[in-house]
Formats: sequence, structure tokens, C-alpha cells
Amino acid sequence: MASLPSPPCPSNSFFYNNSLCACSPGYLYNSTAKTCELFQVSGDSWVVDSGVDYSLSFPETIFSFDSIKRFTQSQAVFLEATVVLLLSWLAFCCFVRFRKLRDGRNIWFQIRWWISRLDICFSTRHWLDDQKVVVKRKTELGGTFSIASLILFIGLFAALLYQIISKSKVEVHNVRATNAPDLASFTNDMEFNITTVSTMSCSHLRDIGTLVVGNPGFIDYRVAPLSTFANYSCLNTTEGPTMIFKCDNCQLIRDSVYISWQFGDLPNDPATAVGFQFNLSAKNHIGKKHLSFVGGMLKNGSNRDDKPITYRGAVPNILKFNLFPRIYKNLHDLKLIQPMFHEFLPGSSYSNTSQLQASLESSNNGLINITLYVNFLSAYVVEIDNQNILGPVGFLADLGGLYCISIGIFFYFLVQCEYRIKKLRNEDSIMRKIRNRRKAQDRWDKLRKYVMYTWGCNTLDDSYNNIREGTCCSSFMVESLHKNGSSVKHRQHNKMDTISFNRKINFPSEKKATPGQIQTQAAQSCVAKSTSNLEGRLSCSRSEPVLESKMFGAVRNGKHEHRIGSHDGDVPKPQASPTTDNYSLPPPPSLEFKSGSEISMSDIKKNFQSLYEYNVMLRERLVTAQSMIQSLTTKASSSREQESRK
Repeated sequence: MASLPSPPCPSNSFFYNNSLCACSPGYLYNSTAKTCELFQVSGDSWVVDSGVDYSLSFPETIFSFDSIKRFTQSQAVFLEATVVLLLSWLAFCCFVRFRKLRDGRNIWFQIRWWISRLDICFSTRHWLDDQKVVVKRKTELGGTFSIASLILFIGLFAALLYQIISKSKVEVHNVRATNAPDLASFTNDMEFNITTVSTMSCSHLRDIGTLVVGNPGFIDYRVAPLSTFANYSCLNTTEGPTMIFKCDNCQLIRDSVYISWQFGDLPNDPATAVGFQFNLSAKNHIGKKHLSFVGGMLKNGSNRDDKPITYRGAVPNILKFNLFPRIYKNLHDLKLIQPMFHEFLPGSSYSNTSQLQASLESSNNGLINITLYVNFLSAYVVEIDNQNILGPVGFLADLGGLYCISIGIFFYFLVQCEYRIKKLRNEDSIMRKIRNRRKAQDRWDKLRKYVMYTWGCNTLDDSYNNIREGTCCSSFMVESLHKNGSSVKHRQHNKMDTISFNRKINFPSEKKATPGQIQTQAAQSCVAKSTSNLEGRLSCSRSEPVLESKMFGAVRNGKHEHRIGSHDGDVPKPQASPTTDNYSLPPPPSLEFKSGSEISMSDIKKNFQSLYEYNVMLRERLVTAQSMIQSLTTKASSSREQESRK
């Protein structure tokens, strides 16, 4: 080690022997900066490790658990993330809730509809009035609270998993008395490193090589060569000389072991120290996988007044260590010795500059005495085992409790909202009606496009014109579609309220038909087409003239005049029935419903009664018309027979 330079001396130093420099008590010379610096020790200089890790570990090639562990130091991280995600979801649903639904084609309706489809937890637990059957409803509020309950459950479940991973087991220590075979089975490789923090080197080393076993003054006191216990060596480091004691396959069956050595003065290089650094380790001799150790730094202020001091003198500095024999039952009865630092007894030291100067100028105290005291606690052995604090039954119980809490909290909110806000009780029906109306409109548009692209717009217009000019009895007209892709023409349905017959009838046969046959076939055509009408209405095309002189006649001034004419002869006039004086059909009765979602049985009976009376009236009109047609047909056939006889 480098010695201090000649005067002038650096700061925080003093003169001794009128020509040499030495650092003040507690200061250590830095050869790089060529100054005396105060020796200080940080608070995290003490290190203790048992050599056995109980935390759950994954293979580094598959999953790096340590990289995630830095971000998840506690369960609070999972709970905070759950709260943030939950509040974000509720805020989003609240924002969407105040958007307008309109016709169901905007993006807000789609979002609100899919939120209602997420109602998987409360679809059958919504607010229901008394005397009602429980039905499965999916509402937007239920979807919001369903996802919120799942978010809360997943967050709590993640916190529970973290607890299981980090604290699933508890370490149980069992202390029992030992005997000689138990102690002989502890074969560990041990290493002791003691560094004297100073500017000295291994050339200052004195009086080493003796091992003292037992307590001085007792009958078990023994003195033996150090080589019988361990191999020792000295190594120069930047911190100072380091004594290394190695013992392979050690069998520590004695209680106490003492190892002493000294550092003496050299010419113009005194023996001083400001602290001690130690590192003791033990590992299994067979596996060598588990390593237990203890390490630390002893600063110069170890005394009570915490003053910077420099160690020098004949009184030894004692470092006490204890060795604990441990048996790990959970690791195939692993036997490992755990070293622990017990105590430090400082020896001769100086905190005053003048006293240190006097000691450096005198040769009586020119040494540093160090003693390593190792106490092997051979009376007892510690058995360590792991005990599960959470079994499968407890885990399932905790899991079920978290689920019930998550569902129960938001179910309470759902009930309170639907109880206090009546509009929320039927919000599902509103969205369904809007969606069904939109679907019906889309399907109707598809049908119109199908008709347009299948037959074409011109074909539809020609067919519509043929219906108006042809021979048929129709109850409705087809609304025209886009013509030539540029304009839209709307044609109203042709509703005929009076019974009329077509005069012009085209027969497939080229033979000239008699007037009676024309009348008969016209009547039969109208009857046949009237019966195929879905609404039960009997009507003919309004663009064709009515057979006023051949058939029943037209309506003039609100009164019906019945005339039956023929080119060859008159057909007898049928007698009008009292029920056929008016041939116009009244409109169907309207269904009456009360406002609100409830329909009483009396309203339903009343509506059915009106429909029944209307059907009875239609049947009477149909029977009357059929009898009239039959009478006309009979008389027409009789007139033809008379003509044929003539």
C-alpha cells in the first residue's frame, strides 16, 4: 500500500516524527486523489442471505417473473389498476347514455345496443312489478353494471393470485436438541474473509497460525495449529489486507473457535486501521447449489459517541459470529449452516489527534490485534419446513366470496336505480322497437331493390298500366318504383268501395259470344277475383266503364238504380234485398288500446267482438252477392234456351 507523502501534508492530516504525515483519526488516505478522506459506511452495507428462496420462480427462458415483480411490488398495484379501469368504464357508459338514439342508425345507438347485449349478470334480475312472470331482459344499465362487476371481480382475483404467489406458504421453524451423529452430518464448505480497512499491506501481518478451541480456563480448552481447521492466506486489496480462511467439508463439532492475528509497524509505515469488512459464507458440499452468507462493514464510529476513530493498540478487536445448523425438510433434508454476525468488540483506538500522534511516535503500541470468534451452536438444530396457509377449499371460498361481493355491490346499484327512476324499467323495449323498425325498413328496401333489379323499372310501369287497362278485379295497385333511375312516381292504391263489373272481356276463343255469355263470364270473373282478394273487397279497375245498362248500374246522386239490359231481350230485374241496397263496404273496425304498457282483458274481448261483427257483415254481403250472381246466371241460361228453341 502507498504511504503518505512527505511534508507538506495533505488536508485532514498531521505531522509525526517531524518528517512523516498521517491522516487524522477516522480518515483514510486516498492514493488516487492524494488526500485524506473520512471513512463512511452506507446504511445498506449489511447483507444476510439464507441461501434458500421460497418465492415462486419460473424458468427464465419461459417467463421472466422478476421483470414483472418490479412493477407489481404489492397488491395495491392491482387494486389501483382495477379502480382506474372501473371508473373509466362507468364514465364511458355515462357519456354514451346521454347520446340520442334517433332512428337507430347512428353510432351511439349501436354502442348502447351492444352495451345492453353485455347484460350477462342481471338479465333476469331487473325490476319487475308484482304478479308478473320473470322474463329475461337485457338493458343498457344492466350491461354497464355487468361489465363493471366483472372488472371488479377480475381485479380482486388478480390481487388474490398475487397473494397466493408471494405468500402462499409460511416458513415453520422447529428447534430440537442435537446429538453427535446430527452434528457430524453437517458437512459444508465454509469461507471467512476479514478485511482490515487501512493503507497497510500483507507485509504487516504477524503472529498467525494458531487455533484455539473451547473457552479459556475450562477443561475443553485446546490449542491446535490453524492448518488443522482451515487453509488461510492473505490478499492485498484496495480496501486493505484481507485474511481468507477456507474449510472444505468442515465438521464443526466444537462450540467455540478463536483465530487471532496481528498487523505490526514497518519502517515509516505504521499499522493503523479505520474499520473492518467481513464476509462469511457456507454452502452444501454435495450440491453446492444453495449458498448462505453474511457480510457487512464495521465503521469507525461503532462506539456510542459515534466519533471518527483509528484502531491501533494491543487490546484485540473481536468479531463474533454464530453458526446455526439448519435442516430444510422441504428441500430433501438439505443441511446447511447459516452464519450470522453477532457482535463487534472494538479494541484499542484513538479519536484524538494528539493521542494518535503520540502512539505513532512510540513503538510500544505499534500493532493492531484482531480476533475472529466463531460460536457453533451445536446444542440445537433448526428444522425448517413450509406449510401451506391456503388450501384448495380456502381458495375456492375466497374466490366465491369475491364473486358474490362484486355481483352484490352492482346489483344493489341496479335495484336502486330502477326503483327510483321508473323510466329505466322499460328501457329495453324502447331500444328493441327502434331496432325492429330499422330492420323492417331495411328489409323493405331490400325487397324493393330486388323487384327493381329483377324485372326492371319499365317492366313494372308497363305491368301497372296493363292492370289498369286489362280485365281484372283488383283490391290494390302496386306502387311504382324509380323510372329510368331518375324520378320516383308514387301511385296510390286503388280502393273500390262499390261493386262493379267489367264490360269488356277478352275471351281466348274467336267465336262471337252472346250477350248473356258475356254477362255471365264477366260476373264469374269478378267473383273469382274478388274471392282471391286478401281484404275481402270486390272491386274492378276504375279506368273501365261500368255496365250500367247490362248489370246493376251506377250510383247516381247517392241512390242505386238497377238495370239489366240485353241486345236481344230484356232480362227480368231481380228483386233487391234489404241488405244489398248499399254495396259500399265499411272500413274495418279500429282496435282500441289504452295508453301504457298494460292491456286489460275487457279491451281484448271488445276488439274481438268488433272483428266478429265485421266478419258477419262481410259474410252476409258475400252471400247476397253470390245469390244475385246465381240468379243472373240462371236467367241468362234460360233466355239462351228460349232463343235456341226459336
